[in-house]
Formats: sequence, C-alpha cells, structure tokens
Amino acid sequence: MHDIVIRNGDVADGTGAAPRRADVAVDGDRVTEVGAVEGRGRREIDASDRLVTPGFIDVHTHLDAQLFWDPLATPSCYHGVTTVVMGNCGVTFAPVRPGQEGYLATMMESVEDIPADTIMAGLDWGWETYGDYLKALGRREFGPNAGGLVGHCALRHYVMGERSLDESPATDDDIAAMAAVVGEAIDGGALGFSTSRTYLHTVPDGRQVPGTFALPAELAAIAGVLAERGRGTFQVVPRIGERDGAERKNSTAEMAWMEEVSRASGRPLAFSIMQSDRRPGLWSWVMDEVAAARGRGADLRPMTAVRGSAILYGLVGRTPYDTLPAWAELMSRPFEARLKALADETERRRLLEEAERPAEMSGPLAPKDPAKLYLMPPGSADYDVSADNSLAAEAARRGVSAAAAFLDFAAETGGRGLLYYPVLNQDLDAVAEMILNPDVVLGVADAGAHVALTMDAGNTTYFLKHWVRGENLLGLGPAIRKLTLDGADLFGLADRGVLRPGAFADVNVIDMERLHLDTPEMVADLPLGADRFVQRARGYDYTLVNGTVLVDHDEVTGEKPGRLVTHA
Repeated sequence: MHDIVIRNGDVADGTGAAPRRADVAVDGDRVTEVGAVEGRGRREIDASDRLVTPGFIDVHTHLDAQLFWDPLATPSCYHGVTTVVMGNCGVTFAPVRPGQEGYLATMMESVEDIPADTIMAGLDWGWETYGDYLKALGRREFGPNAGGLVGHCALRHYVMGERSLDESPATDDDIAAMAAVVGEAIDGGALGFSTSRTYLHTVPDGRQVPGTFALPAELAAIAGVLAERGRGTFQVVPRIGERDGAERKNSTAEMAWMEEVSRASGRPLAFSIMQSDRRPGLWSWVMDEVAAARGRGADLRPMTAVRGSAILYGLVGRTPYDTLPAWAELMSRPFEARLKALADETERRRLLEEAERPAEMSGPLAPKDPAKLYLMPPGSADYDVSADNSLAAEAARRGVSAAAAFLDFAAETGGRGLLYYPVLNQDLDAVAEMILNPDVVLGVADAGAHVALTMDAGNTTYFLKHWVRGENLLGLGPAIRKLTLDGADLFGLADRGVLRPGAFADVNVIDMERLHLDTPEMVADLPLGADRFVQRARGYDYTLVNGTVLVDHDEVTGEKPGRLVTHA
C-alpha cells in the first residue's frame, strides 16, 4: 500500500511533455510510480479533471528573513510554490561580523523595502558565515523547501568594511578573502552567488550598495570558486539600460563581462531583464545578445516576470497623490480615519483642490499619469491594462477629475480597491515574446520584498490563468516546465521540478477552470505590526511538499514539511 495515490489526473510531468492521464504514487517523501498505479493508497486523492504538476520553483525571492517568522512563506505557498531560492540581488544576512547585523538589515530595507526593525525583531541572528546562516535556517521547520545564494553586498562589507562602498577596485588580498568566504558558503550549502550592479540599489546614505562597481576581475575570481567546485549559479541584477547613451555603452559592457564570466567558469549566469517603456527595444536587443553569447558557449539565462512589475496604490497603503501635503496628512492617519475622511465634504474638497492645482501637478514629484493607473476592485485581480480600465477612463466616465474618480472608487470599495501601476514589463506583447524564448527563465516576482508597495508573489497563478488558460500562449507541457524543471536545472536542484519515480514528491493538483487570483490585501502581520500586502488564490486543490500535504483546497494544513535544499 502506498502512502498517497493521486488518481486519474492529467499529469504534466515538468519535462515539457504534453499532459497524459496517469496516477501518481507517493511513498514517504518520494514519487514511486507514475502511470497506472494498481496498489491502493492510505490516502487517495481524486484528480479527475485536474492538472497534476510538479511543485513550482520560485527562483527569485527575498524570503531570507521572513521564513524565520512566517515558516509557511505566505503568500507564496498559496500559489503552488514548493521551493524558493532566496538571497537574490546581492543582499543577504550573511556573512556578517558580530555587531554589524543592523547594517545588513538597513541595507535590505533600502534595497528591498523590508523594514529593518521588522528584520531585527524577527531574526534570532547568532551566525557569522553563510554556511552558519543556512544551518540556523535548516534547524527550523518551514512549509516550502528553501535554498539560498550568498550575496555580494554582505560579502564585500564583511571583507572590506566601509571600503566596500568605494568605487576604487578591491585589492588582490580583498579578492582572495572574498573567494575564500564564497567557498565556505558553497561548501556550506549555498546554491550560488548573487550580485547587484544597478545604480538603483543604494544603502541608506544614498551610495550604491557594495559590489556595484566591482571590476570583472573580482567577479571572475568569485565565479572561479564555483568553477572549482563544479556547482553553483551566478545571479546578477545588471546595469543594463542605465546611463547608456545611444550607443548602449553600459549595456554592452555588462553583456560582455557576463558572457566572459560564464564561459570561463562554465557556470550558468542568470540576470534580470524587463521591458521598459523608457527604453523601447532594449529587451529585444538583450535577447539577441544572449542568443549570440550562448552560441559562443556562455550559459546566460535572462530572467523576467510574467506581467508588469507594479506599485499598488490605494487607501490601505499609499496613493498617487502622497507628495501633496493634504494627502500626506490624510495617509498619516489610521485606515478607518482615512476612510471616514472621504465622506466629509470639507476634507474631500481640500484634497481635490490640492490635487487639481496645476502648479502642484508638475515636476518629478507629480502624481502618476492616470492613463497608466489601472483599476483593481476587491475580489478579482485581473491586472487589466486596457485603456478602458485606466483611472483616466474612469474619470471620463464619471465626468470628474482623476483625483475625484480615485476618491469615489476608494469610498465605494470601502478603501479596499487598488490602482495597479506597472513600472516594468508594461508591454505585454514584449512579455509574451520573452516567455516564449527558450533561453528565458520565469522569475523576478520578488516574493518577500517591497512588502507594502507591490505584490507579485502570485505570478505563478497569473501565468497559468492569463497566459495559458486565457491567451493560450503556450501548451500546458511547456508552460509547466517553465515553472518547474527550468528552475530546478538552473540552480542544480536534483530530483525537484519533475514527476518521475525517485523524484521528491513536490506536487500540485490544480483545478484550471477554477483558478483565480484574489485582489491583494494589506495586513499588519509582520513583527512589530508592520504592514504588507498578501494575495490569495483559488484552484489549488492540493499542494504536496516532500510527500506531505501543505495546502488542501486553497488552505494551509499547518504542516511544515519543507527542507533546506542544497547541491548535496
């Protein structure tokens, strides 16, 4: 008798093959049969008319701290995610010298908008090396599997101190010391190394984070550590499209060093790339450059999101008008007081007069273009970026200003309605082309980061709901591979991301017809009561992690079957 048998499902096994009708038997933490399973299960799951897939792998998260106070990794666990890769963008909580923990917490807040006070209250610290951090995490119980990358920001600060922020090059001794520390991290279970090169990532005093100006020799030496061990992935937030000029000087230089590092080390190098209306065509040029580099032997893997990466505006968090004094004062009040103010004619008039004053509406701090703000009422998050769904169109329908339309929308939805403002990947045609590109890995949902600004952790559900079920962009087999085996292969996660005998029993049973994304909601459940957005989904009948049911009909079971995942 098997522990669990999932019967009569349409199994998309993660390899890219089309779904086939089959049973899946689970014993302990492993899949033991896929096909016609004759033996009974101690628990039988009827998957008739359901899609059965490997658990999804989210390859770009910042859950490094959250797992210590939220072991279920909400809301990722509600979206079929069974394995998360943390430590992206160079920002991690190790290595760290005793007494420097607060510096790493403030840097994480500056880069990823996770409150430093929350981090300091929620982590028990006590480690120095990255291997020790992983040991501390591995001693805890958590829901999904988790693995991590050692970050360049923490690494450089650990070795070089304040000099790590200078634009002057690291010395040979600095580089040798960093290589040794990275070696410890990889030997201790890290899945690789991450770094940030973008000018947008800064420490609280405005300087770029450690590693931004590292020379290719430093990066090559670190990649050499991965090469020596024959394992580990190099992850980058590159300086593409920044201070470029017409000749794309910085972008060309970034592509060149990434290609050289990957070719010399023989290791995969994943980097973030998004379409931007400010740099039309750049994403396509990058795709061409990657194809050429891969033809020369570099294992470059662009990584993108499946929809617009966006800020969420609403009465629950912030509004498009918060740079104006009256609006800033309104948003400083408790939520119920904000909502009450919308019904006060004097308050409303004061807000609208300020928002509609032309002098206040100009310059870099002006409110966002209402034609690029999209309505997201409570209930269903459709991420509709059609012109008819914009705040400008709503204002025209009501015959009022954009600010008045926003106040009406907020009042009518009890303050729960949101505005969706894509800042990257605004062009869904470009996103579709990147999704279809076999070199591209799906990621950059940033789960755990920008907690009161964005909510992209539900991108797996959006991908299936919009691109697969709605747009029929690609078949179920290739689509599921994008969410599973592609990520497992990129980060060397053996026996994950696939359903076959001997693989770990990370499994989703999904009702594709019922698949639904709720509108994000603001909750105050972080340590010290800080706010964050969460987003629930419907349609996940079951999610198993290592053979144990983590989610049963969209609700967590309370089990914590996750493990630390390493190359070992």
